[in-house]
Parts: sequence; structure tokens; C-alpha cells
Amino acid sequence: MQQQQLDVIVIGSGIGGLTAAALLARYGKKVLVCESHAIAGGAAHSFSRRGFHFDSGPSFYCGLNNPKSLNPLRQVLAVLGESLPTISYDPLGHYHFPECTFPVYSNSERYREELAKITPQGAIELSRFEKRLLSLYEALKDIPTIALRADLQMIPVLLVKYLPCLFKLLPQLGIIQGSVGKVMNQEITDPWVRRLIDLECFLLSGLKAEGTIAPEVAFMLGERNNIGVDYPIGGSGAIIDALLRGLERWGGKIKLNAHVEQILLESGKVCGVKLQNGEIIKAGIVISNATIWDTYNKLLRPEDLPADYRQQSLQTPAVDSFMHLHLGIRAAGLENLTGHHVVVHDSNKDITEPGNTCMISIPSVWDANLAPEGHHVVHAYTLEPYANWQRNQSYLERKKERSQSLFSALEKIIPDLRDRIVLELIGTPLTHSYYLRRYQGTYGPAIAAGKGTFPSFNTPISGLYRVGDSTLPGIGVPAVAASGILCANTLVSPQETAELLAGIKI
Repeated sequence: MQQQQLDVIVIGSGIGGLTAAALLARYGKKVLVCESHAIAGGAAHSFSRRGFHFDSGPSFYCGLNNPKSLNPLRQVLAVLGESLPTISYDPLGHYHFPECTFPVYSNSERYREELAKITPQGAIELSRFEKRLLSLYEALKDIPTIALRADLQMIPVLLVKYLPCLFKLLPQLGIIQGSVGKVMNQEITDPWVRRLIDLECFLLSGLKAEGTIAPEVAFMLGERNNIGVDYPIGGSGAIIDALLRGLERWGGKIKLNAHVEQILLESGKVCGVKLQNGEIIKAGIVISNATIWDTYNKLLRPEDLPADYRQQSLQTPAVDSFMHLHLGIRAAGLENLTGHHVVVHDSNKDITEPGNTCMISIPSVWDANLAPEGHHVVHAYTLEPYANWQRNQSYLERKKERSQSLFSALEKIIPDLRDRIVLELIGTPLTHSYYLRRYQGTYGPAIAAGKGTFPSFNTPISGLYRVGDSTLPGIGVPAVAASGILCANTLVSPQETAELLAGIKI
């Protein structure tokens, strides 16, 4: 591919960037992805140490290869001619509170049966809550994300092809932009269930129920109840590999170790990018999969953007970063171990307090090839503010100190954990920031429902677009895949999308 022939350059190979790039290649565009790291995948990349294969970020997935799933990632893989072998499992995890351990089943009836053992009234209230949100899922499910775009040309598409679906959505208008907290306040008084819903919202969005939009939880409830949960064989890196195969199958390319230093403009319009090594690559369209803060503060000069717009964008609130713990452990005697756990250390503290809620994934429970024989891989993480972290003389000591909540959480699952460790890697917000090139190592914008919306993929600069978790629809694997779809489809005509989807079973 000659540089002067490029139509699109995508900065970053996270799921949002690869989705946009691969879909545009499928449309016939000449696409190049520039990835700063030596490994593709952004926050979803996998890495290996001494025979242990770790997920760096996401570990929970629904509907990756089920044809009935609404997952936008599965839909784009279908369009690319790719699929993912997965392993289904249930329960999807266990929540460990100080007073009890709660198994979380995909099937809503079984879920409520377990809840009723703790709070019978709460189980009844939860049923009403789920019914409200599942009606939204049912209304949304007949409009596939892969057919959507984000401009006015979407209106005739909806009116011609999806008019009956729009009528189904009318009764849902009251909650479609509202918060989960609003529905919870109407249906649930039981304090135990309210905490449970806050926890599940936090796991999805980084915010509690009051800040999480209703469609996000409706999608989660509908998918796990109707479709179930699954894990990609090979870990999160298998998802990235599938997107890369799709990109290259349709003529797109990826360039690793290609750190973009600047987005180049001519007369206010995008004309390409400049790499850190001085190489200039030309294209009329650039899509940034970097965060809103990194795109506007590092990849562009201050004078490239209207001052008010730039200032307002950079003031977008951010979710905290993380402490990460990646372990290789001996597996002898752990035959009944399950793969996902969430530990809340102190019920009197807010679940969003750093160190109080710890997420744990042990994917070698499902895919033994992720670890050497007789061993497991473990990934545990918890929120951790970026502020005051420095690589100074006390850095190693602080890493140890701030990771203790993760070790304590794991010891609730595996009491003799420390005697089993054969490999230990501790990551801090600085690690997160350095390897993923993310502003303050953040998880994404902290935009609460009803208090703002995620920014559009459009920018004030002609030819410059953005995708990823700091654009609509927001945080999480399905959302960032959807951002890539919306961006790619809007850069082509509705007719091209219709022709692409004709004959493809979504």
C-alpha cells in the first residue's frame, strides 16, 4: 500500500479503532492503523510472561459468537467474515460481601432464587426492576447496531426499514436516556438489592446506578439472560486477532511501534499524521482511538482547535485508573475454582472507594492453554487515583502497599494464595498510562446519566474523527465496538451500508 493512496489513518488499535478500521476496509477504503505499542489491542491486548498469558483489561463478555446476540462486536465480526471460538459458563461469577457470598447466574430466575435466600422481598422487587429494563432490551433488539449511523441520514433508514421497531420504542422514551438509579428508586426499597444493583452498574460503567444509563444495564441483563456469557479461547487477544484478520482480509494494514506524534492539518483540514520517528503519512481522514484528553492535548496543537471547545473537552471528568495484579499460581487442589469474582471488603465504605471493590478474573479455569500445565493465570484489579504517583524512591514500596487489597481479596477465594505464587506482576496507574498511552491511566469519562452525554465522534476539524470509550455510546467492549461502527458507517452512504449487510445474517 503506497502512502499517497491511503483514504484513512486510524490512530490506535483498541477495539474501537480496529472496528472502525476493519469496517472501512470492508467498505473498500484503503486504511492504515498506526499503533504505538509493539502489541495491538490497546486496553484489550494480551501479553505473555514465562508461559502465562494475561488479559490486560476486559475479561467479561456476552454473545461473542451467538447469532442471536446484540453484541456489536459479534455483528462486525460477522460482516468481516470472522468468528471466535468461545467457552460458555455459568455461574458468571461470585460476589463476595463481608456477610455472604452470592453466586451470580446468567439465568434471571436462578439469579433471583439465590437472592431470595438472602432477601425474599428483595428478590420480588428485583423481578419488577428487571422487567422494566428487559422491556427496553426487547424494544432495542430489532435494530442492529451494525446498521446504524450518527448523522441525519439515519432518519430515513429508520423510517423505511425499522418503523415498527420505532413504535415499540415509544413507551421506552422515558427511560432510554435516564439513569438506572431512576428505575431502581421506583421499584426497589430493599437496601441489600440496591447495593447489588449499584455494584453491577459500577462493574459496567465505573459509576453507581444513579450515574449509569438505563440502556447499558438493559443490554447486560438481556444478553446474559437470553444469550449467556462466554469467554474467547485464547483470551482477549483472540478478539484483537480476529479484528486484525478482518482488517487485513479486506486490504487494511497495521503498523506497530508507530507512535503518532502529531495529527497534521492544512488550511484547517486533516492531511495526515507525523510519527515520532519523523515519518509523515498522508490521508484525508484520520480517526483517533486515543482518549479525548490525549487527542486534543497531545496529538493536536492548542491552536488547531477552537479555544472554548478545547477547554470544555479537556474538562471532561475521568474515571480513576487502576491497580493491577497479574499472577501465575500453582493450581493443585483448586479443581472447583470458578473464573470471576468480585470482593467488597467493607460494607460501610462506598463501593467506588479505591481498594474496597476488587475484581478478579481467573480465565485459565475455562481455557487451560492460558497457563503452563498445573497452573492458573490470575488478573485482579481495583480503582486507584492517578494523583501523587511518581517513579521515585518510594515507588516500589508504594506498589506493594497499594496492591495489598488485591492480595487480601484473592485470599478470600484462595486462602493459601501467597504460597502458590510463581509469577507476580503489579501494575499502577503509571503502568496503565505508559503502556496504553491513556491520560492518567483512566478507565474513561465519568459522565453521569442525566448530567451530560458522551462526546460525538465528530470534531471541529474537517476530516478528524474519534472512536473509543470517550465517545458515544461510552465505556465497555460493546460500546467501543459500537463507536467504531457508528463512525465507519457515517463515513459512507446508507446505500453502501445496505449493500454490505444484504445477505449477511446478523
